[in-house]
Amino acid sequence: MNSVSRIIDHTLLRPDATESRIRQLCEEAVRFHFATVCVNPAWVTICAEGLRGTGVGVCTVVAFPLGATPTGNKVAEARRGILDGACEVDMVIHIGMLKSGNHDAVLEDVRSVATAVHEMHAKLKVILETPLLTETEKVAACRIARQAAADFVKTATGFSGGGATVQDIALMRREVGDAIGVKASGGIRDLACAKSMIGAGADRIGTSSGVRIAMEEQQQPAPA
Repeated sequence: MNSVSRIIDHTLLRPDATESRIRQLCEEAVRFHFATVCVNPAWVTICAEGLRGTGVGVCTVVAFPLGATPTGNKVAEARRGILDGACEVDMVIHIGMLKSGNHDAVLEDVRSVATAVHEMHAKLKVILETPLLTETEKVAACRIARQAAADFVKTATGFSGGGATVQDIALMRREVGDAIGVKASGGIRDLACAKSMIGAGADRIGTSSGVRIAMEEQQQPAPA
């Protein structure tokens, strides 16, 4: 299977997602050999059961999509997701605290979640919510995530009116170097866009258009 498919987090975070659609998401992930499915916490158990033994992981979200949740709640939510079967956790950074310039508080927040996640042998991605940040804030967020020992930095939730850009991915890769991964997420709907993100430094793609991208790469007709 192609390399783009293998780095896709096949994502369904809509509030109106049904159980049948979640199960379909898992079937699609197995068919196209995606890295993970990314779902809201209540769906983790169903996904973990459905994907057991397939090689496809389960990713869940924490403090999604606002990030304005007390650290203890974030830690508890992350632990519960992993206990339910997630192997990766995407947490939203405390955006308001970052924009307030309180970097020590943001660092402690991310570090606390990272410690809990790593104790349970899972990986942590930190969602910066780049559409809401200045360039200086993006740089600070990347450095905080790296210092806190996160496994990835991630662009956006897709819920704040913007998503990944080539410029942001290049900035994030420059700031974290090779130490941690970079996940492009938000608005990635076709193969050309995914490849542009990879070219800029992304090594994981979060998208709800994974099937379309995979079928483009296989040169099959995309679904309507």
